[in-house]
Amino acid sequence: MNTIFEEVRIALYSIWHRRWVALGVAWLVCLLAWLVVAGIPNSYESKARIFVQIDDVLSDQIGIGGDRRRDIERVRQTLTSAVNLEKVVRATRLGDKVTNDKAMEGAVAGLAGSVKVVSQQDNLFEISASSGRRAYTDAENAKLAQDVVQKMIDIFREENLAGGRGEMTDTLAFMDQQLADRQKDLEAAEQKRQEFEGRNAALMPGTGSVTAKLEGARSELRGVESDLLAAQSALGSISGQLAGTPPTITVPGASGGAKGALSQAQSDLAGMRAKGLTDGHPDVIALKAQIAQLARAAAAEGGHAGTPNPAYASLQSIRADRQATMVSLQSRKSSLQQEIAQLTSQQFSEPAVAAEASRINRDYDVLKEQYDKLLRDREQLRLRGQVESERNAVKFEVIDPPATPRKPSAPDRPMLLTLVMIVGLGAGCGAAFGLGQLRSTYATTGQLERATGMPVLGSVSLTMTRAARALHWRQLKWFAGGAAGLVVVLLLLLAVEFMKRGMVA
Repeated sequence: MNTIFEEVRIALYSIWHRRWVALGVAWLVCLLAWLVVAGIPNSYESKARIFVQIDDVLSDQIGIGGDRRRDIERVRQTLTSAVNLEKVVRATRLGDKVTNDKAMEGAVAGLAGSVKVVSQQDNLFEISASSGRRAYTDAENAKLAQDVVQKMIDIFREENLAGGRGEMTDTLAFMDQQLADRQKDLEAAEQKRQEFEGRNAALMPGTGSVTAKLEGARSELRGVESDLLAAQSALGSISGQLAGTPPTITVPGASGGAKGALSQAQSDLAGMRAKGLTDGHPDVIALKAQIAQLARAAAAEGGHAGTPNPAYASLQSIRADRQATMVSLQSRKSSLQQEIAQLTSQQFSEPAVAAEASRINRDYDVLKEQYDKLLRDREQLRLRGQVESERNAVKFEVIDPPATPRKPSAPDRPMLLTLVMIVGLGAGCGAAFGLGQLRSTYATTGQLERATGMPVLGSVSLTMTRAARALHWRQLKWFAGGAAGLVVVLLLLLAVEFMKRGMVA
């Protein structure tokens, strides 16, 4: 820590020992830098805020509202377009020296760099323009910045409020022309399709065509097959019931014998089968053996026994009816299968016709879709135009008009002047310290010991006479005056700067 403190003391002594060099360098640097700062022209910026209503409640309600971001970007591009900037150049002092197209392009490019349009909110825009030309005074630059912003606002108002209806009319006329062309193409495609269908009516898809007939026959065949399965199931059921029903029944009081016992046994067997007993059941096997014995005995007796069973006769009638129904369904199935085979061969006999029909229909559908979309767009555009005409959907209002700036936006001259003085003092101190490093002088005994490697026994203090002391004080006063002169010059420059600003205001 002591070493650092000693080095600081040595540096300060070196600077103070060569203070006149430091003061001279500071004056030189400050004067040169102040001249440079004084030569920088002031730039004045004028700002204005405008409100542009790019949406409308009625437009959003009926579904014709546009993309808000796209509308905001359109407003920004309209304000800073090259056409509008050229109009601004011609209407302000910027166009006084423009004599040819090349000069106009340069003026427009320069103006584009000094103009900004910032969207602060959805419908609120800030327009700013700066002017800092050397050929103009500060007051002229401030007035020019205001004129540029005001002219941009005027041009935007004229183009968007006065030219909107004309643009809408031209757009609608173009849309009507496109609709007329699409309608002619659509009518030609419709006529071509009708002629083709007339020549190939039997092979065209749709009602009465081969495809429709084939689909109908297949659907009917599926129904017939379903009905045939149901008829077969019903016939099997009635045959089972008929097999379990005896042809005759025993009437009480009538003659019995083996035949009567046989009829009763057969009736019992039918009852067992109706209950679900199979032929492998022991009771069914025993009863069937008994029926066989009774059948032999009845055959030996001869003659008739029992009364005909009316249920048996009724079941026979039902079975005959169901057999007839199944035969009819089988015949219809065979007929439909033959018809489907004929229609299938007819359908694939002309594949080129189907391909041509598909192509014609596809072309017609494309044209129809384009026509419908164009018609919807035309109606939407027409409705938007009516809304804008009746409701004045594009509203324009100046919130903050452009004002003449009272102080320059750039450069910050007071700050630059102060920084110049600080840099000048630093340069003077640096020059004095550097000069001290180039000369082999030692400010302290410790520094001399480190440099020579030999011990220093002592040091001799500076002793001045009265005349020398008086001269020393006079030199200090002159140095203080020189240093104070820098501060005075800085204050004078700041005062002049603020006076110039007051003159612009």
